[in-house]
Amino acid sequence: MISANDLKNGTNIEVDGEVFTVIWFQHHKPGKGGAMVRTKLKSVATGRIMEKTFRPEDRFVEAILERRKKQYLYGDGKNYYFMDMENFEQIPFTEKELGEGIRFLKENTEVEVLIYKGAIIGVEMPDSVELKVTYTEPGKKGDTVTNVTKPAIVETGAKVQVPLFINTGDTIRINAQTGEYIERV
Repeated sequence: MISANDLKNGTNIEVDGEVFTVIWFQHHKPGKGGAMVRTKLKSVATGRIMEKTFRPEDRFVEAILERRKKQYLYGDGKNYYFMDMENFEQIPFTEKELGEGIRFLKENTEVEVLIYKGAIIGVEMPDSVELKVTYTEPGKKGDTVTNVTKPAIVETGAKVQVPLFINTGDTIRINAQTGEYIERV
């Protein structure tokens, strides 16, 4: 068990039967009343972020997560199949289990699967991916005064906003969590 006073960024705890990661915390002592611990918690399973306040004496089960590397093999429209890097077992995941990052997932990409108490509770996508631009309109000369972007379609079929100097055939790095352009590779 871990108390609210012991919470730190990156700590995994179980709250109401769901596993959360502490992404921000603050010990707060108001002028009147008892101390409290304010937190921002991110759900490991869904990725939703919530703010919660605890008393210092509140206690939680510390969630020890096992991380396993899996490699994306292919998708059949309904499921996405990953191979365990240790025993080569193939495991299917649904789009709901993978979240938004699936738009930027291509074959042979490695992800980390989070396991708690023997059950898979989440999939952690890579921070960034390198993808080839399959189609984008050519940039117009003289449109470079401000930070102007244009739509582009990458090899996975996802649509992203890129700067005007990006052309069809270029390889770009994209933030897999937000879908934002990072740089040309």
